[in-house]
Amino acid sequence: MMLRFADRQKLWGDTLNHYTQRLPETFPALLPSGRLVRMVGLVLEAEGFDVSVGTRCRVEAGNQRGIDAEVVGFHNEKLQLMAAGDLHGVRPGARVQPLSGEAQASVSERLLGRVMDGQGQFLDGLGPVSGLIRVPLLGVNINPMQRAPVKRPLDVGVRAINALFTIGRGARMGLFAGSGVGKSVLLGMMARNTDADVIVVGLIGERGREVKEFIEDILGAQGLRRAVVVAAPADVPALTRIRGAHLATAIAEYYRSQGKHVLLLMDSLTRYAMAQREIALAVGEPPAVRGYPPSVFARLPALVERAGNGPVGGGSITAFYTVLMEGDDQQDPIADNARAVLDGHLVLSRSLAEQGHYPAIDLEASISRVMPNIVSSAQINQLHRLKRLYSRYREHQDLIAVGAYTPGMDPLLDQAVRAYPAILGFLRQNQQQSVSLQSSQEQLAQIMATYLEEG
Repeated sequence: MMLRFADRQKLWGDTLNHYTQRLPETFPALLPSGRLVRMVGLVLEAEGFDVSVGTRCRVEAGNQRGIDAEVVGFHNEKLQLMAAGDLHGVRPGARVQPLSGEAQASVSERLLGRVMDGQGQFLDGLGPVSGLIRVPLLGVNINPMQRAPVKRPLDVGVRAINALFTIGRGARMGLFAGSGVGKSVLLGMMARNTDADVIVVGLIGERGREVKEFIEDILGAQGLRRAVVVAAPADVPALTRIRGAHLATAIAEYYRSQGKHVLLLMDSLTRYAMAQREIALAVGEPPAVRGYPPSVFARLPALVERAGNGPVGGGSITAFYTVLMEGDDQQDPIADNARAVLDGHLVLSRSLAEQGHYPAIDLEASISRVMPNIVSSAQINQLHRLKRLYSRYREHQDLIAVGAYTPGMDPLLDQAVRAYPAILGFLRQNQQQSVSLQSSQEQLAQIMATYLEEG
């Protein structure tokens, strides 16, 4: 079948653009190079060539391949670079070769079940993937007027979330927690049970040993079959951790563009912010709030806004970002900023975790801002009644425990005392158990019908 002239012209143009972009990587001498003149901490300074911030470069080192780096700033005539690999072998005057084209990510339909690092190299030993295509690592902005609104609920398989903090397909949620309160287990429950076509997991800046544990013990074989995992642990350079977060988001964007409904789990947004802080401070940006430079707070919404719904009738990215609260402080600057840019937050309570209450979701401190748009008014009323009963009991819990509470003095408290065991049973869930959205809503309605609050 003969192609039309316009089709042949487009094909020739696409092929030419592809090889033109790859040419400098294959033949580096085609672009002017510079040399290293200074190294301060983790920052490399180079001179002798003129490129813009964000340009990828390759620095000569003791190995043949060299070290990948990126221009992150400049001072006078010198360019400041951060390396994406180990700086061992770098010497004064080393050649710095710029690479043309914007930073890109390699994506494919065949990535499901695979594990890669922040640079896109596979870590699972299963060999290369064929049919890879390249997309912008930093994504493409979507006109907000073209985005589909969040109107459909998403079943995550966790009863408390489904009924009390219903998540909308395309929402961006925060999972706020200190260390050791069950956030990884909760992420695993959602990864196994969420009604999504594809799961993309970004393990950014966490302990290296947790990568395999998360994949084998928490995600499991069932979850991994429809998942792509990007792991950039704490021992890799800050630039690689940042690229890992953008790579996970770029992969999710690719599947969204294919019309798929994607669940993006990123652990953690705080480590991404810390990597941004490390680079910003290294190039001389002054700190503003608790050691975080202003640029960090500009980068967070830029990353988060890439998730969400695509154009009407297309795919979606429902995202959960974990946010570490240092010392369980909800006023931590990253936590405070994340609350402002996300569509809701689930706070995990250390006191509940210490009581063996899992998932340890703090009912009073958590909220889903999209819930009123996707559930019935009856469910909203049931949620408010349950919160009133739960809060009233918690306010008087010490008096009840020591026997100082006298029944009949407060009708609402009397009702809360009777309902509290049922509410606790509703909020708790075994990590291997999955509860559907419909079943969660029915159980909530049943509890509230049994302990109906008048007024």
